[in-house]
Amino acid sequence: MSLVKLTIKGISYSQTQNGAYALILNEVDGDRKLPIVIGAFEAQSIAIALEKEIKPPRPLTHDLFKTFADRFDIVIKQVIIHKLVDGVFYSSMICERDKIEEIIDARTSDAIALALRFNAPIFTYKNILDKAGIFLKINPDSENPEHDLDSVLSSTEPFLEEESNDSKNLFAKHSLSELHEMLETAVNDEDYEKAAKIRDEISKREL
Repeated sequence: MSLVKLTIKGISYSQTQNGAYALILNEVDGDRKLPIVIGAFEAQSIAIALEKEIKPPRPLTHDLFKTFADRFDIVIKQVIIHKLVDGVFYSSMICERDKIEEIIDARTSDAIALALRFNAPIFTYKNILDKAGIFLKINPDSENPEHDLDSVLSSTEPFLEEESNDSKNLFAKHSLSELHEMLETAVNDEDYEKAAKIRDEISKREL
């Protein structure tokens, strides 16, 4: 079975499943998306890994795992989403120490959170993408039977990838120095979603 490389497109909050998030993976050499439901803690950990400028005051579990692995010269070489059963994705981490490879089973959300910290590529098998992948419909009026990502995630709202107009207006009222202070406070309070939004407002002004 051939492997397909994936990248992370974004994370969306599900309003229908309390505390659940949808992690959207994108096919590198194609247009298909692979949505995976993950928990709030894993969504936060993945978001922090994506937001390089946000440094939590204390290490999260995945950061601790990375530090532990570094101390013992363990490297995660790649993550493979290898199975889909009853809507649940199963993943493996290919690890290496002293040129010896080991395969470790992991929840997909944990595996991806760690893959980001090790800069490891993420793969899935073509048959899984054929089964669970969805297409973005370019023309909404087309009769093409491809799925529309917006309809598949119609019950979700953007998380980190986009902001609501209310959030934008709220942070637009503050000066740059106030935003920097708010960013530091948000990070110290471990409110990383708010920190990411403030960071985006700062970046927009400093362009």
